[in-house]
Amino acid sequence: MTAISDTVPKVALPEPVKVIIWDLDDTFWRGTLSEGAVEALEENLALVRDTAARGIVHTIVSKNDFAAAEAKLIELGIRDLFVFPQISWQPKGPIIKELLEKMQLRAPNALFLDDNPINRAEAQYYNPKLQVADPADLPHWAPVLRASGKPDPEFSRLEQYKLLERQQQARSAYQDNVAFLRDSQVHIAFREGAAVIPDLDRIEELINRSNQLNFTKKRVTKEELRASFSDPSRRWGTVRVHDRFGDYGLVGIYCLNQPENRLEQLVFSCRILHLGIEQFTCAWLGFPALEVQGEVATELNTTDRPDWITVDAQDVDKQLVVGDSPTVDSTQLRVLLKGGCDLGQMTPFLQAFQLSVIEEFNYVNENQVPVHIEHTALLRAGRELPAPEQQRLAASLPFLGQEAFDTKLWSADYDALIYSPLMDYTQDVYREKATGLDIPFGGYHDLTTADLAALAARYKQRRFRGMDEAFLQRFRHDFQFEGQISPLRFKQNLRWLREQLPSAVPVFFLNGAEIEVPGSNEPGAKERHVIMNQALAEFVAEADNCFLIDVRDFVRTPADVTNNLRHYHRAHYRTLAQRVAEAISAWHGRQLPRSAWADWRAQLASRVPGKLKGVWEKLR
Repeated sequence: MTAISDTVPKVALPEPVKVIIWDLDDTFWRGTLSEGAVEALEENLALVRDTAARGIVHTIVSKNDFAAAEAKLIELGIRDLFVFPQISWQPKGPIIKELLEKMQLRAPNALFLDDNPINRAEAQYYNPKLQVADPADLPHWAPVLRASGKPDPEFSRLEQYKLLERQQQARSAYQDNVAFLRDSQVHIAFREGAAVIPDLDRIEELINRSNQLNFTKKRVTKEELRASFSDPSRRWGTVRVHDRFGDYGLVGIYCLNQPENRLEQLVFSCRILHLGIEQFTCAWLGFPALEVQGEVATELNTTDRPDWITVDAQDVDKQLVVGDSPTVDSTQLRVLLKGGCDLGQMTPFLQAFQLSVIEEFNYVNENQVPVHIEHTALLRAGRELPAPEQQRLAASLPFLGQEAFDTKLWSADYDALIYSPLMDYTQDVYREKATGLDIPFGGYHDLTTADLAALAARYKQRRFRGMDEAFLQRFRHDFQFEGQISPLRFKQNLRWLREQLPSAVPVFFLNGAEIEVPGSNEPGAKERHVIMNQALAEFVAEADNCFLIDVRDFVRTPADVTNNLRHYHRAHYRTLAQRVAEAISAWHGRQLPRSAWADWRAQLASRVPGKLKGVWEKLR
């Protein structure tokens, strides 16, 4: 048992205190409430206020009448600084145990203040390693507590526990936990690439201070984190969560060793315990390998994907700076950015303007195969094919997967579309012999004439599931190679796409560069881009409410691209974002407000060598 009373106090607490549990009578105030008037202790009121402003949370376990005790706390002007008050006539030991479970805290990080040594002993009996103290010792301990935690003048940690309190109260009304979770409207947002760099401090804190939901327990320094951020083989991401009870903020991080498809970091705040966030994150990442270290509060598996969780579009930094003052504008134009995930480098620069950016990029499916979902042939299949046919193709073609036909395009929940159709420039089309359906995959390489054993070995090396020699043989039998989509069919599909969208929604098309890239292993790519750019320009000239953003103005030489002519050097994504913002401003009829500070921060983040390169090259 750990006690910090009945002896001369030490110079430090045995473990950091995250929550102080107060008795009331003759502890928080002088006297017994049920016997008459009580006297407020100003030093205790001040201690609660001061430590709450350093992130220490306060609660109550007291034998009293709840209504009378709460009325007194309100009279003292301190009620709002307490969460989860447990005021009843029940034994305190079991109540504290249940309380800590509700608050998702460990006993060693809790300090129980009670003037009765029997209550302290009972509390420790039910909660081993709970820190306890006689309130008479508080004058000695107050300076230590005031120096604990870290500055939290906005009481953000208190607000997080109030959110948890609301959630727990609502949960108690449900007999079925899954029904409760479905009604909770849980939303999750994943941020990767440059978007994680501003959260360095929070990421370091989560990794080094979290235990209950730290699956890897690999502690790091900030210097090590910075170095890892710039390692192209590491895919770093953060997890944010909100539900109908409030916003939990940044509550999780992951680091995926991409060559090995293995999680090196998987850490969550205990505030999202029992929401299924940890399991959902693993499913979203495609169940990469994970070696769990030590004890954790949640057991993960490689099959479940909680269906009560909705993935939000990435929306980094909704705060804009207009005239260098932070503001939040609910009238921001919502733009859907659809294309290859290299465009994620453009997002922070776009968000320097008064825009809310929604991203829809390629992703790694459940078979660990990168899936591009922007090819016009795939869009048509997702819109026109009956659901059973989509499911058949998804199940039979490992390079598609269950979400290949999903898109936000048809939601109409955006004001403008920014669309890069470069997969139509690149991918080959295969026609199913039995149905005549066209399915895009790969590019510049005919799978039906390739060496099957060598191709299967290559896919195995990349850890693709289901892309073995037997599948390739089946694919060769069932599909015929059509090559890249023709310019005529491309324009037909673009006209179809324009018809599917609300006429008031403008579409801003990004075309392709026209340069030779030595060693790209894409023979004839430049000539293909020339032909397709011409087709796109012809379509835009004829179509209503369509506009062209011409990358050829600034991507002109091999030095402007990386490994192929679709992936530009980082500085060009800022230029691209500026061109897009100018085009939107012209369409909108007014100049978009722009934050110089947000633009500067995006430039700084974009200079981290190789940070995003590893992400999009893995996914392309």
